[in-house]
Amino acid sequence: MSQQRTGHEAGITGRVGAVTPSAVPDFPDLPEATVARLPEYLRALHHLAETGHDTVSSEGLASAAGVNSAKLRKDLSHLGSYGTRGVGYDIEPLVGQIEYILGLNMRRAVALVGVGNLGHALAGYAGFASRGFRIAALFDADLSRVGELINGLAVRHVADIPEVVKTEGISIAVLATPAGAAQAVADQLVAAGVTSILNFAPVVLNVPEQVDVRKVDLAVELQILSFHEHRKSARNGADQNGSGARNGADQNGAEARNGAKGTTSRGRVARVIAEVNGTAVAARGEVAA
Repeated sequence: MSQQRTGHEAGITGRVGAVTPSAVPDFPDLPEATVARLPEYLRALHHLAETGHDTVSSEGLASAAGVNSAKLRKDLSHLGSYGTRGVGYDIEPLVGQIEYILGLNMRRAVALVGVGNLGHALAGYAGFASRGFRIAALFDADLSRVGELINGLAVRHVADIPEVVKTEGISIAVLATPAGAAQAVADQLVAAGVTSILNFAPVVLNVPEQVDVRKVDLAVELQILSFHEHRKSARNGADQNGSGARNGADQNGAEARNGAKGTTSRGRVARVIAEVNGTAVAARGEVAA
């Protein structure tokens, strides 16, 4: 499998300041976990900007992105953005920083291979354009699909991949083929010059080290959610068993205490009877005397 390439491996490291057209900042060497969270920060920032906000505190942005504020501040410090005490972060320049780091200011061309049900839906997804991408080419091996217009774009045959990738300057591809065809198509894409693949096919791809692959398996995600549901059920069952055990212990304790009280009461009655009997005997003895 491929390995993620970093700015350090590409020979460029450093911190990023404000992004301006006249100056290209050094590219930071970011931890993979930070890279994975940047899109969430960007989504939250876009929403805040659309609702009329110019600044946001680290706590507010962290809450909107679903992370803790300490983690957010550390992530943004990798970009050289530390905010202003008492004010927070200026939204517009921070959006520009993150978009630059993610390469979204380039409006990258993307190829989509496989226009079945899933591929068809992906081809019509309007969110790609608003996030810095354009679907530049659609491919399928099914001749009955070739020529079909999806969102204004004609489906090409997979044999045209080398020509179109070169013409459109495509470096990213989305793979939505059946599992059995995925590896062969990935080989075609890599040979044509594609260096990043988003793989929806339920199969592990073997690609050169310089090619990055991100795998999206919906069944795996559902299985992970199933684990969480199972764990919650198990915990609820354990809580109920524990509650039942506590209630049983409380009842047993109450019965034991009641039994002890009964024993104590019987002891007192016995003492009273003994005292009465003793008095009676003493009385008889007095009479006899």
